[in-house]
Amino acid sequence: MARILLVDDDRELLDVLAMALSDAGHAIDTARDGREADRRLAEGNAELVVCDVNLPGIDGFTLVKRWRDRGVTTPILLLTSRDSEIDEALGLELGADDYMTKPMRVRVLLARIAALLRREQRRAESEPGAVLVAGHVSLDRERLELRYRGTLVTTTLSELRLIEAMVERPGIVLSRARLLEHVRGDDSVVDDRLIDTYVRRMRRKLEAIEPAFDRIETVTGAGYRWRA
Repeated sequence: MARILLVDDDRELLDVLAMALSDAGHAIDTARDGREADRRLAEGNAELVVCDVNLPGIDGFTLVKRWRDRGVTTPILLLTSRDSEIDEALGLELGADDYMTKPMRVRVLLARIAALLRREQRRAESEPGAVLVAGHVSLDRERLELRYRGTLVTTTLSELRLIEAMVERPGIVLSRARLLEHVRGDDSVVDDRLIDTYVRRMRRKLEAIEPAFDRIETVTGAGYRWRA
């Protein structure tokens, strides 16, 4: 199965989740604070991170931002006891791939993890070395790198897949549901409005390179398209 880094300062919950994931066939590394989590991810070979937001030392939001800024593309699932749309949006905007509110059902957590891992496997099985080039965009599917006007853009895997879906079909309006299927696969169990968050993040990143960037067009009531 997969090696998973599990991060939570609640020892009892950490033990319960570690046992459930181990029983599901995964190899588990654990950490109880942000600094230990940062060190373990740097030293290990985790294929997925399950991380609580409210951690001592370095909180989960800060960890996600730090890892994405470093270019870490490992899928991250955030856990939090704060049932807030603002917190959920923030976690996703910083680069988390999924977000769950405590208390959560272990069975649902396992399903979310399985979905993220299947998505990663499909991505890894994509054509080696395939590079998508369209106008000022260059997207390397093997290296998981996006460049715009020659500048490397730091993205999450979900953001990369979003751009891939639109650039492959310039001028075509893609619904949120269709984009979500491309970004997260058929296993998605989240609201397709998550696409709005990904679009907002990518616009901001590309505007940092080209202030007048307007390639991602919103089509009211229909979805989004990449201007040809």
